[in-house]
Amino acid sequence: MVRYLAHRAWVNGAWADRVLLSVGADGRWADVVAGASPEQARDALRLSGPVLPGLVNAHSHAFQRAMAGMTERSGSGEDDFWRWRDRMYRVARSITPEQLEAIATYLYGELLQAGYTQVCEFQYLHNAPDGQAYAEPAELSLALLRAARSAGIGLTLLPVLYMRSGFGATGLRPDQRRFASTPDSVLRTAQTVQAQAGGDGLLHCGVALHSLRAVPEAALHEVAAARGGMPLHIHVAEQQQEVADCLAAHGQRPLEWLLARAPVDAGWNLVHATQSTPTELAAVQASGASIVICPTTEANLGDGIFDLAGWLGQGGCWSIGSDSHVSRSWPEELRLLEYSQRLQLRQRNIAARYGKCESSAGVLFEGALHGGTAASGLPLGGLAVGQRADFMVLDPQAPALLGLAPDHLLDALVFSSPSVPPAAVYVAGRLRTAPAGAALRFEAALRALWA
Repeated sequence: MVRYLAHRAWVNGAWADRVLLSVGADGRWADVVAGASPEQARDALRLSGPVLPGLVNAHSHAFQRAMAGMTERSGSGEDDFWRWRDRMYRVARSITPEQLEAIATYLYGELLQAGYTQVCEFQYLHNAPDGQAYAEPAELSLALLRAARSAGIGLTLLPVLYMRSGFGATGLRPDQRRFASTPDSVLRTAQTVQAQAGGDGLLHCGVALHSLRAVPEAALHEVAAARGGMPLHIHVAEQQQEVADCLAAHGQRPLEWLLARAPVDAGWNLVHATQSTPTELAAVQASGASIVICPTTEANLGDGIFDLAGWLGQGGCWSIGSDSHVSRSWPEELRLLEYSQRLQLRQRNIAARYGKCESSAGVLFEGALHGGTAASGLPLGGLAVGQRADFMVLDPQAPALLGLAPDHLLDALVFSSPSVPPAAVYVAGRLRTAPAGAALRFEAALRALWA
């Protein structure tokens, strides 16, 4: 058993002093003792700064890291999500398994060094550029598994079902042929990857439905029935056009249709839900499902503003994701999530109204922390016995934290920019560092893609 002593640590939603953290042989917390005496902490390894639990990045498209900074110019006419999607397809059509692995390895290292310790990869790249299956059908998913292992981050792989180009369509467009899949193929991919899981508890699999527009109802039910206990993720109600198209096709809004026609339960994670009504959010809460919010991507794509106040008021479960990876910083995601509410409502400290403490940062961090367990399907709920021993060590001498009262460190970490990266990050009780050579391979992959 490895034991660490933190002068201060975030335990049960608040700062605690002299926290003794014991890691079992299985990489989970065997014991967490606040107010440990010198005798209890004898021989424990002293950590250099305050400790926060690691967070789950609940929604990732790793290949889109190649696009960060490359879609911020526009020609004549209106630019929107759909024009951005056409640019994204350029990368999706051409990326190789080797390039995907290089990009994901670098990205996962970035996420890890920011304090994310598990990433949920929404993986809809399945086929070769010509649309044919690889000799190993799970080739691209296995590239992501190798990337996660190289970086040292945990991975929940979510092979995505993608069968049609829109409501009423019978198939995919030519530029979507790499996404083509069936209920059987995505479930087999999950089985293939899960079979390679080691005994360290870092790898898990779920399944995903790309969206209501991309998955026929019968296929949705087939995957939902066959997933067993795996988490299920779906994009839903992200764009206003999606709502209009769903109304035209089904006479119902996306969330309204999903909740009426699908077996939504606590294993479901609804990604975005940006275009939601109070009635729909109440129904989501009643189902037990969670919502995955991606503030920086939703802002970058012009999706709109999620009704965080309404969801917190319902007591809903939620997590955060960096999605297209225009940001790889969880404090920036939480900051923008709160600030968007302030801009819309013209008030301050919205999140603090709905939590157990008066700190907006504390309420946001706790929400993201506990929602990460639902998203990942793993015990990642913080510094508590039985949870995986993931944590980050802060640098109290960092400019944004220097001289602050100890109880305000998390407030400053979220709301005093620029964001402060952790001094160290541990996964399953082990210190992780950036993989050697990842930056050079990433740069070479991007140069090839954008040549």
